[in-house]
Amino acid sequence: MSLNDTPSGERVHIGFFGRRNAGKSSVVNAVTGQDLSVVSDVRGTTTDPVRKSMELLPMGPVVIIDTPGFDDEGSLGELRVRKTKNELNRTDVAVLVVDAQLGLGEADEQILSLFREKDLPYIIVWNKSDLISGEAMVKLSASAAGRTGAGTAGGKKSGEIFVSALKGTNIQELKELIAHLSRTDENKMQLVGDLIHPADIVLLVIPIDKAAPKGRLILPQQQVIRDVLEADAAAMCVKEYELREMLEKLGTPPALVITDSQVFSKVSADVPPEIPLTSFSILMARYKGMLDTAVEGVQAIEKLEDGDTVLISEGCSHHRQCDDIGTVKIPRWLRNYTGKKINIESSSGMSFPEDLSKYSLIIHCGGCMLGEREVRYRMKCAVDQKIPITNYGITIAYMQGILKRSVSVFPHLLDGFEDKQ
Repeated sequence: MSLNDTPSGERVHIGFFGRRNAGKSSVVNAVTGQDLSVVSDVRGTTTDPVRKSMELLPMGPVVIIDTPGFDDEGSLGELRVRKTKNELNRTDVAVLVVDAQLGLGEADEQILSLFREKDLPYIIVWNKSDLISGEAMVKLSASAAGRTGAGTAGGKKSGEIFVSALKGTNIQELKELIAHLSRTDENKMQLVGDLIHPADIVLLVIPIDKAAPKGRLILPQQQVIRDVLEADAAAMCVKEYELREMLEKLGTPPALVITDSQVFSKVSADVPPEIPLTSFSILMARYKGMLDTAVEGVQAIEKLEDGDTVLISEGCSHHRQCDDIGTVKIPRWLRNYTGKKINIESSSGMSFPEDLSKYSLIIHCGGCMLGEREVRYRMKCAVDQKIPITNYGITIAYMQGILKRSVSVFPHLLDGFEDKQ
């Protein structure tokens, strides 16, 4: 992956929803200009969510999600509907495709209710509009006026449009509308750019070990370098055993040191206390919107008892190395720190348990491969079920007694730390 590639977690996720045979897949194919989804007159042709990362003008990098019909039936149908609901947790802009000949049905109303519940910007797309009259279009618009007429829904932008996927009518206009609703850059949190100034030197400590991907840096490291450069500052990368010598050679102290969490303890010992220090994982927690909750949640480590179960969750599925951070190192450090016989369970990729009641603590990865909406959803699931949740970097810093120092760049988090931190 190059510095110019856009990871899935940074792409706008556009989800297409609706009843069976409303033409979702046809609309998806028309919008993308590709045969992304299988199209058929048979109801329920799309049986699982279909995702495709692509460049889509005028939006740029996106993930397109085509979902099964929301009115699917039977035991398999219920499973498909559940999967469709799960896709809402990773959707940034929702598109409800409705057969204009049929109008809004009960299933469509349920989907709209979910859009509002999840505070999603959405569009009602009246497909097959070439088959209805102008008078019918007016009636359909009136039926949706309470949902989209004011341009907002529950504080979120919304809209409607009449299209024909078959004839290509208003497809470009639909893309423009999606692009308008997806523009959130003005509120996007920076990784590190707001913590530094032009011409600052930022020292990045990046260990290269057998678990590191060959020929490239891991995603948070790439993103931080890019953010530093965009802030007109300088990013310097060193290995952990080169750090002390580099600090001596610099003369002028760096404005910030950012380290991989796995070498947190050594780096903290080598970096003078007057130099701000944090980790890629902590920066990622803030970027994804879970830093405050994660700092609060990590203190649950002190309450773990024999037999408690901890969920370690990763947002990506990767090849496990012999000393994997999530399945080997953190469980070992956790058991050594607490002295307790703790049960460890793990999840990865798109899998995340709905029922979290069996867990005493959730330790999540940085979430670099997940969108902010999905990370916040997982965090909210934990908070709603009163299960403490934290992340890798914060857990490691806490157990090594350096969490207070590592979050000191965010002063509002410093209250409530015990002396040992």
